[in-house]
Amino acid sequence: MAENATHCPISAFFLVGIPGLQEFHCWFGIPVCLLFALTLLGNSVIIVTIKLEPSLHQPMYFFLCMLAMNDMALVCSTAPKMLGIFWVNAHWIDFNICLAQMYFIHTFSIIESALLVAMAFDRYAAICIPLRYTTILTTPMVIKMGLVGSIRAVLMVLPCPLLIKRLPYNTKYIINHAYCEHMAIVKLASANTLINRAYGISVALSVMVLDLGLIATSYVKILQAVFRLSSQNARSKALGTCAAHVCTILVSYTPALFSFLTHRIGKKVPPNVHIIFACLYLLVPPTVNPLVYGVKTKQIRDQVASLFFPSKKII
Repeated sequence: MAENATHCPISAFFLVGIPGLQEFHCWFGIPVCLLFALTLLGNSVIIVTIKLEPSLHQPMYFFLCMLAMNDMALVCSTAPKMLGIFWVNAHWIDFNICLAQMYFIHTFSIIESALLVAMAFDRYAAICIPLRYTTILTTPMVIKMGLVGSIRAVLMVLPCPLLIKRLPYNTKYIINHAYCEHMAIVKLASANTLINRAYGISVALSVMVLDLGLIATSYVKILQAVFRLSSQNARSKALGTCAAHVCTILVSYTPALFSFLTHRIGKKVPPNVHIIFACLYLLVPPTVNPLVYGVKTKQIRDQVASLFFPSKKII
């Protein structure tokens, strides 16, 4: 009887949170809550500012709006459950809800990467072929690029939960993580997971190699075009328009690469360090992106200031 019970398929997972640091969970909840609130506030301000200001109705800012909406969706798919774990000990999560969270996290992450590629192409077109910029990056083209990036993410991640559903989960139900991540779930299966692991690695590598390759190619072309300019002022101005995008790329990809590599080859990295970085990878970029663009982009900075202080003249 006990043996049969052992082999009953499990219906829920237990999310540990930060392994080994459970006694500090209430303190971890404070920065998570702060980052969650700042993400919603900052990205909402960006969206409203761009919507209300006609001068910002340009491809670069349309992509920024898409990035802001995607960032809010990404954080909403993770932060509430993290806060539940940290503050009210809501560790249990239904099997299907866990798969849904995993699906949305990875889908929104891939969409984020696609949007960064689109924004790199926008900078390439603006600096390298400025005379054709308005004819290439029309509003319908911007929408199509956003849709293609979203459809790619939806289709690439869809097999992951389907492949997991076919696996038996009989004995292991404890996930040493603060959210439902693909490899963390796969490792609990009571069967051979080679196909799941191979597919997960293939998706992650293809996205990173392709997207980072396209971004790098765009910036090589941009730098070539910039250094051909005769004026130092013109070179500084051209590079200045890329500063916010470069900061966003660094903030987005650095912790993502660390988390990916740790899962595969970082056996000596302590689990709590890995999980903390995995959480930062999802929470920090969505918080920082609106701040970066607000500080680095004068048009947005001025419009945000006029939005909150309409009586003051912006210098």
